[in-house]
Amino acid sequence: MSDEKKKNDNNDILVDQAWRAGDRSKRFYEMTYAGATSFLRRKYSKELNGVDIAVSGVPFDSAVTNRPGCRLGPRAIRSSSVELASLNSYPFGFDPFQHLNVIDYGDCYLNTHKPETIEGAIFTHAKSIIDTNTKMLTFGGDHFISLPLLRAHAEKYGPLSLLQFDSHCDTWEPQGPIDHGTMFLTAVNEGLINVDTSIQVGLRTHNDLNVGIEVIDIRYIHENGIKKSVERILKRINKTNCYMTFDIDFLDPAFAPGTGTPVCGGVATWQALEFIRSLEEINFVGMDLVEVSPPYDHAEITSMAAATVAHDWICIMADKQRK
Repeated sequence: MSDEKKKNDNNDILVDQAWRAGDRSKRFYEMTYAGATSFLRRKYSKELNGVDIAVSGVPFDSAVTNRPGCRLGPRAIRSSSVELASLNSYPFGFDPFQHLNVIDYGDCYLNTHKPETIEGAIFTHAKSIIDTNTKMLTFGGDHFISLPLLRAHAEKYGPLSLLQFDSHCDTWEPQGPIDHGTMFLTAVNEGLINVDTSIQVGLRTHNDLNVGIEVIDIRYIHENGIKKSVERILKRINKTNCYMTFDIDFLDPAFAPGTGTPVCGGVATWQALEFIRSLEEINFVGMDLVEVSPPYDHAEITSMAAATVAHDWICIMADKQRK
């Protein structure tokens, strides 16, 4: 890379583009091991005018039923994303930020000492973003955060198709008001999602209750492959407005050990990425990625996988805009 590309108009070495970048869609060279770690080095900003996607964290894990720590997920995902910002995106071969204006909006403020305020705080945070016609890419946090996020999105877009990558169905009967294994049953009961156009992918835990959402379980994926699984996803969702939720435990624990409720027998990282890269036809209105628990991670492999999934989702959104 030439020295010219490493310098700005004042001949200063460019660092900390997370807050120094003037043009929010422009990238410049930065040491991957230093500087402010916004997601993909995007500019930290609360200004949403002209923004296509706002990246935001919801650092909450008080609804977990097993291992804690995913309140630290948003920070870890941001940190692991910096290498992805250094080159044109693979396998797309372009800079997604030439086609989409993406900012890092920072984290949702939560008063964890008042748990009764959590749902409202997440809902209000999301509503303030999507009411400006900006799409959200949200990092958890545990999976409970999807419920207030869905409420905010459904208020704007109406009942949504849910595309859920997960090892758990999360449609068990609630054991209390804040539970990360029950929120999609609540979402069905509240009419936030349309079960006839929703689909869950990768499940490998049992629930006697059938709420009407189509299921592609892990054995189907292993036996029939990604292509046939994607065909079922596209057929089910069709042209409807879709909200995607990606629980990192969709991956096998060998590829994502840093999560709260790991389940053996899942997919490899490359398979997860091939799923995401095949979904450009879907009309996404938002996405969340949840359950990354850095205290249980090794060599950042879980947070790197999460960052790449989110990066590739941005890329398919940019590719659609580009075309």
